[in-house]
Amino acid sequence: MTTELPTPTADRPVPGQLTFRAPRRGKAPTHLADHDLEGRKEWASELGIPGFRADQVSRHYFERLVTDPEQMTDLPKAGRQELVEGLLPPLLTPVRTLSADDGATLKQVHRLHDGAMVESVLMRYPGRVTMCISSQAGCGMNCPFCATGQAGLTRNLSTAEIVEQVVAAARALRHGELTGGEDAGEAADQLRVSNVVFMGMGEALANYKASLAAVRRLVDPSPHGLGMSARGVTMSTVGLAPAIDKLAGEGIPMTLALSLHAPDDELRDELVPINTRWKVDEALDAARRYFDATGRRVSIEYALIRDINDQAWRADLLGDKLNARGRGWVHVNPIPLNPTPGSKWTASRRGVEQQFVERLLAHGIPTTVRDTRGSDIDGACGQLAATV
Repeated sequence: MTTELPTPTADRPVPGQLTFRAPRRGKAPTHLADHDLEGRKEWASELGIPGFRADQVSRHYFERLVTDPEQMTDLPKAGRQELVEGLLPPLLTPVRTLSADDGATLKQVHRLHDGAMVESVLMRYPGRVTMCISSQAGCGMNCPFCATGQAGLTRNLSTAEIVEQVVAAARALRHGELTGGEDAGEAADQLRVSNVVFMGMGEALANYKASLAAVRRLVDPSPHGLGMSARGVTMSTVGLAPAIDKLAGEGIPMTLALSLHAPDDELRDELVPINTRWKVDEALDAARRYFDATGRRVSIEYALIRDINDQAWRADLLGDKLNARGRGWVHVNPIPLNPTPGSKWTASRRGVEQQFVERLLAHGIPTTVRDTRGSDIDGACGQLAATV
């Protein structure tokens, strides 16, 4: 008999409250993807499994996207089931999948071992498939226009729970579940998750160790990992300046996305409470240092909120602040605010949005309005709340 786990809830934070220390809950089962290859072999040996079997199971998991023991015919039949269950315990239980954009966008809701829930979004574009993944169940950064932040922080995800979101999506692609898109005629077995953005639930740099290890699993070649290009990975943050500097020293040429949303401290203190710890200039300085260390152009994310942060003078101030730190190091992505339940704010008017973009372009700042895919299934930026 299956016992249905309750859905845990985090206490909703009071306005402006930040939560850095994740609540302690039962640890997720240890999984092969929690370790690098050498660590897996050592862990397997501790379980009484020959180390080379960890290499074999790694190839099935990362190359073939297989977890069914019956498909792992290179393993001895006797004890195969127990061996695989020991190295690949189930981490995510599908709750539901929602489709939008004529089948080109899928939102997957997963239940974790303790009943916590997370969401991820798979989006198909011409020539690429992008996935937005979660690093925490909930979020402790408490941005008032974001459904995830308003729900509070339930817990950090383990490395393997982060990686398994991508592996589960890769399986969905292989099974032909992402049917839409301009190149929908392409064979399912040719589709790959080409881009991963840490823009789902949670502040990834507040769960630094697990998030960074997950990135390594994504970019390391099989059997170490999925073999993605590091240039296809984007790490988003609200501006934890010390963690940005630490990330810059990791030697992984991924893209940094700074969720700024206001160029002045007075407004950003309200919109992005982390600004009470590290001000606008400190976050931008850290972002510039990231570019200097990696050579990767930084993205500035800016949710355009009607009559709140969309004034032309704020576009000019943003342009001035970015140019004061040099040219060619940054790109701005204005994002029309996506609706969330009970929010008092809405997206900027189209004309105001256009003027904001034009003022940035006049400063010589490359600017592209972000596509709001999946908004009708609450799968767009700021909408992920893991509700059933």
